[in-house]
Amino acid sequence: MTANEGLTQGAHRAPAHSDALTQANLERLPAGAIVVDIHGRILAANSRAAELLLRPPSQLRNAFLRDLVPDEARPLLPPRGALTSPETIQFLGPAGCLPMLVACSQARFGEQDDWLLLLLPVDHLVNEIAGLRSDETRWKYALDSALEGVWDHDFETGDLFYSATWKRLRGLPDDAAVDGALETWIQSVHPDDHAHVRAAIERQDSGEAIFNTFEYRERHAEGHWIWIESRGAAVAYWPDGRPSRIIGTDTDITARKEAEARLEEVSRRLRLALGVSKIGVFDFNLDLKRDDWDERMFEIYGLDPAEGAPSSEVWENCLHPDDRDAVIIRTNEGIASGKPYSNAFRIVRPDGSVRHVRSNAATYVDHLGARKLIGANWDVTEDIARQEELRRAQASAEARNRELEQARTRIEYNALHDYLTDLPNRRYLDQMLTENVAVNAILHIDLDRFKQINDTLGHQAGDAMLTHAAAILRAHARHDDFIARIGGDEFVVLCRRNRNLPQLTELAERIVHAFRRPIPYDGQLCRLGASIGIAWRGHDDFDAKQLLMNADIALYRAKSLGRDRVEVFSELIQTQILTAKRIGDDIRQAIEEGQFTVYYQPQFNARSLEITGVEALVRWNHPERGILAPIHFLKVAEEINVLPAIDRKVVELAYADFQSWKQAGLAIPKISVNMSSPRLRDPGLIADLGAMRILPGVLSFELLESIFLDDPEDEIAETISALGNLGIEVEIDDFGTGHASIIGLLNLNPARLKIDRALVGPITESTKQAKLVRAIIDIGHSLNIEVVGEGVETWEHAAMLRDLGCDVLQGYALARPMDRPELEQRLRRGWKPAFGGADK
Repeated sequence: MTANEGLTQGAHRAPAHSDALTQANLERLPAGAIVVDIHGRILAANSRAAELLLRPPSQLRNAFLRDLVPDEARPLLPPRGALTSPETIQFLGPAGCLPMLVACSQARFGEQDDWLLLLLPVDHLVNEIAGLRSDETRWKYALDSALEGVWDHDFETGDLFYSATWKRLRGLPDDAAVDGALETWIQSVHPDDHAHVRAAIERQDSGEAIFNTFEYRERHAEGHWIWIESRGAAVAYWPDGRPSRIIGTDTDITARKEAEARLEEVSRRLRLALGVSKIGVFDFNLDLKRDDWDERMFEIYGLDPAEGAPSSEVWENCLHPDDRDAVIIRTNEGIASGKPYSNAFRIVRPDGSVRHVRSNAATYVDHLGARKLIGANWDVTEDIARQEELRRAQASAEARNRELEQARTRIEYNALHDYLTDLPNRRYLDQMLTENVAVNAILHIDLDRFKQINDTLGHQAGDAMLTHAAAILRAHARHDDFIARIGGDEFVVLCRRNRNLPQLTELAERIVHAFRRPIPYDGQLCRLGASIGIAWRGHDDFDAKQLLMNADIALYRAKSLGRDRVEVFSELIQTQILTAKRIGDDIRQAIEEGQFTVYYQPQFNARSLEITGVEALVRWNHPERGILAPIHFLKVAEEINVLPAIDRKVVELAYADFQSWKQAGLAIPKISVNMSSPRLRDPGLIADLGAMRILPGVLSFELLESIFLDDPEDEIAETISALGNLGIEVEIDDFGTGHASIIGLLNLNPARLKIDRALVGPITESTKQAKLVRAIIDIGHSLNIEVVGEGVETWEHAAMLRDLGCDVLQGYALARPMDRPELEQRLRRGWKPAFGGADK
């Protein structure tokens, strides 16, 4: 077939129904295509036509065809003329004439009869003919290698062609004659497939389907059935729109069908197994957040399948409130790890009933590349009920045994022994001291961190720690030493035989070291500690009661110096204790007389050096010693439990100053105040702050890392939430020296974190230290937390912190702490530090 013939048949045999000529149909044509109405106006053109005519598509639409050709060519074009065969026509181009081979036929583009023109460049026709012959060869080899049987039904010529591969698929010789008549061929089709095969052929033969694909079974020459997938496409049409030629391929899909059947059998067995085991299966699309549940899943959760699988939010609401957070965390961790994981939780059904559920799940990537989570749930409520019944029976039996043992111990030891540790109690000790038995020395032991273990893990854990403490003391004391538990976590060892002070100190150090070892309890390790005070008789004639008082003083000293240590009583320690008592009395008087005042250290924007706020620092205006920094009184104030009162006074003074500055027009955006752990736990804190009517966003509390690490879930979290409701922000002070985690930061959600001066100081000399500070700044920024660098002692520090991304600077290089009058004086004169300038 020549190029002219192909162009002519393509024009005359284009589909006659309206779906054949759409813009999309035109774009699929390899030749340039233009549709014109009866007036010669262009209605549509494909991109190939615009490319050939060197004009943009917008310029072609609504133009008249006659304007695109010279005068002598106009009679050949519709509507004045109609090409009965392809003709070469010159089209006007930007740089000259463009010769085109043009074929024309009537077609329907909208609701009226139009004309379709197909264009090919004359100078490319020769190359295209050669290319078609090459393409024909390539397609032949490609189809043969792909085991695609080709068939060609040309109803105009009556020629029915079947390729050698088509015959081999059916077990026929390559030269076998094939009768392509429908009624003859249909006899080889499986009887169950006759109806849908006839319907598919009828759709294509009528022109209803331009492209047609169907599957059916056909008998192989050897007698067995094979599955065939047939694809056909109309390539030429009669004037009435019916195809006059259809070309297609047949593919043997028997192996695929057999695999599908095997898969269906496996799926059927799996469905039966799941039904018997009452296991529910879910498949959750992690990318689209879409869930797919089987029927058993709906039964377990008591939901209606007609409403479809629940969303993630609905599923989370089904979880028991006490289990919800842990289940969600476990699920997210399992998905993030990419490994199979299990879960156990309770659900609350819509009818209010509670069920216990076990779950196994794993992630995978499906054939489309979507990440999915597949898993199974099963109801274990009855199993849990049986286990709980057994547990209660066992606990009841153990409780009865403990009660019997405790009753026997109480009867045997009466009131002179501690029922828990089996040690003498305070009453027995008092009896020993009253009798003034010979005592060489007394060790007074107090357990460190006992209260924390007892409060967090329960009294049984506390009892276990006390029992363990008694065992340690027994193991290290001599057989004739008297060991007593005299309080909740206090013990006394009366050493009767002569020991010198080094021996007593060595004994106490061994006991302290033993208490440092972790203690296994209920699957976890508990860490106790011990503080010990030693009172040695020596050459002095102390009675036993005085010796116990001296040991108590030494113990107080050990606890005040940080615990987990040994201190020996001396006259110096006694003097220091008395001094601390005097300071404590002075502090109480100072609170009553209002001797505590506030100094302010400005904070500056790291880049502009504009004041962003001030930190309020407590000072003691001592009537005799002058202004005292916290180092001189804070430790004693904490020991006598007056820190909440001092903190309350600082907040009141600082906020009063802030209101005064605001009225005077002095620009101080905000104030930050250090808040101690005891004040944060003060039940009256929120009420006091609410009564002050503090403006939101102007006050923030600086908290040490250890405060929110000690109680991350209970009253601290509630207090911090209440502060947020009052518009008071939270900052983490001295960040980087404690043990704050990223999860801790997320839970606390602070507005700012202050990098500890111990990290800031070395950055000018240590690249590693600078990288550490940069990492902290990046972490803060990633969590939308502003970062403050404190302890900025030099302008070199300031510049480096600025370059590392720090938001706010605070330190002696920029401004020292100052009292209110000095700060106000500086603000009134527009004071602002300059890089490199000293604070004078």
